[in-house]
Amino acid sequence: MMKIKISVVLAVLIAFCVSSCYVNKHPHGHVPPGQAKKVHGDKSAKEYAPGQQKHKRGKGNNR
Repeated sequence: MMKIKISVVLAVLIAFCVSSCYVNKHPHGHVPPGQAKKVHGDKSAKEYAPGQQKHKRGKGNNR
């Protein structure tokens, strides 16, 4: 009976440790603004900066 309790506690502990791992991965293939500028051959990285993305949307997409 004690072996079962220990194995259950151990399994829960291992599951908790594995589930608490976090990987910071960008699913959309994020690249820094300067690198995106180089890839697209533009002279300014301003268009690729996160704060400038709102200017690409049309008037109907204001959120």
